[in-house]
Amino acid sequence: MKNNGTKKMMNRIGLWLIALMVALGVSATASAQQPSGSSNQVFDVVEVMPQFPGGMDGLKSWLAQNLRYPVESQKKGESGRVLVQFVVNKDGSLSDCKVLRATKYPALNREALRLVKKMPKWTPGQQKGMSVRVRYTLPIAFNLK
Repeated sequence: MKNNGTKKMMNRIGLWLIALMVALGVSATASAQQPSGSSNQVFDVVEVMPQFPGGMDGLKSWLAQNLRYPVESQKKGESGRVLVQFVVNKDGSLSDCKVLRATKYPALNREALRLVKKMPKWTPGQQKGMSVRVRYTLPIAFNLK
């Protein structure tokens, strides 16, 4: 009889610990999602993602007008896709620009990075009605037709 009572008590303690861990996990997640005014936290996904002026059509147009296909790459027939990552800050400016996935052609990688660093300010991302810093990844394709 004593053994059965001990088992019940252990089960209750186990369930209580599981409930506590779940509650703490939810609490930690919720607080991580809360932007604070002075926070420099960088989000990967937010309620309203950052946007280039004019949206995706504006971005495509801007890239087409400002991309300078490196002459040496054109002559050699080099093409590929460069993934560039950057942070859209609370004021829409870009920072922390880097090539996330490069092609095997350094000239194309340099041009993709140059393009991103030259971009105008974006509309910043929003979380809980506040502007926040958001990490953004942009593919830039170099294709010879």
